[in-house]
Amino acid sequence: MKSIFDDLSRDCSKLTTNRYSTSFSLGILFLSKAIRSPIYSIYGFVRLADEIVDSFHGYNKESLLRKFRKETFEAISNRISLNPILNSFQEVVYRYGISHHWINTFLDSMEMDLYKRDFSDEGYNKYILGSAEVVGLMCLHVFTEGDEKQFEKLKPHAMRLGAAFQKVNFLRDIKADKEELGRTYFPGVDTANFVHSDKKMIELQIENDFSEALKGIRMLPDSSRNGVYLAYYYYTILFRKIKQLPAHRILNERIRIPDYEKIFLMFKSNIKYKLNLL
Repeated sequence: MKSIFDDLSRDCSKLTTNRYSTSFSLGILFLSKAIRSPIYSIYGFVRLADEIVDSFHGYNKESLLRKFRKETFEAISNRISLNPILNSFQEVVYRYGISHHWINTFLDSMEMDLYKRDFSDEGYNKYILGSAEVVGLMCLHVFTEGDEKQFEKLKPHAMRLGAAFQKVNFLRDIKADKEELGRTYFPGVDTANFVHSDKKMIELQIENDFSEALKGIRMLPDSSRNGVYLAYYYYTILFRKIKQLPAHRILNERIRIPDYEKIFLMFKSNIKYKLNLL
C-alpha cells in the first residue's frame, strides 16, 4: 500500500528535521499535532537542498542541485517520488497550494551558493527572498490552512521573520561562510576588517525584522502561534548573545545556545505564551 510509503516519507522528513535542527524541532513540537507533519516536510526539503550546496564537498554540487530541482518538479507533477523527502514535500505542495514560483525562487538562491561571491545589495535581497522569506510563506500556507485573507494579512510578517532568522545565521556564521565556503553575504562588509559599525548596522536590520515579525506572530492561529513564538524566542536569545560580543569575537568563535539551555528556553517561552505575554 502506498500509504505505508507515504508514512515512511513523512517520518524521513521528521528525522531529517530532528537530526539537523534542535531549535526548529522543539518549535514544531509546540505546533498543533495536525500541522506538524507538513512543516517537517517543508524543512526536510529545504534542508536537503541546503546540504547539497553547503556540505557535499568533493562532489559535483551543480549537477546534484540541477538533478534535485528536476526531481522536485517531477515529484510534484507525478504526485510521487522514490526520494522520501521529495515524496512528503510534493504532498504538502498539493494539499496547501504552495506556489511553484516560490519553490523555484528558493532553489535559485541555493544555486547562488554554488559560487564563491561577495553579494551586492541586489544579490543579497534576492538571496534573502529565496532562502528565507519564501520558506516562511510556505509555512504560513500551512498555518493559515487555506484562509487566503489571513494569509495575505500575515504575509509581510512571515517574510520578515524568515529574513531575521537568516540574517542571525549569517552574523553567527560570518567567519565560517567566508573562510570555508568563500561567501560574504552582507553587502559592503569587509570580513577581514569587521568592525563595530558594520556589526551595529546589521543588528539594526535584524531588530527591525524581529519587531515586524512579532506583530505577525501575535496574529497567528492558536494552532501555530506557540510553536512559531518558540522559534522566534530562541533566535532572539541567540541574537542577544551575539549583540553582547565585540565584532572581533564574532570572527573567532561560533556563538550557540547549548541544548540544556534550549530546553529551559522552551519552558520559559511556553509560560510567556500561556500568560499572553508575547
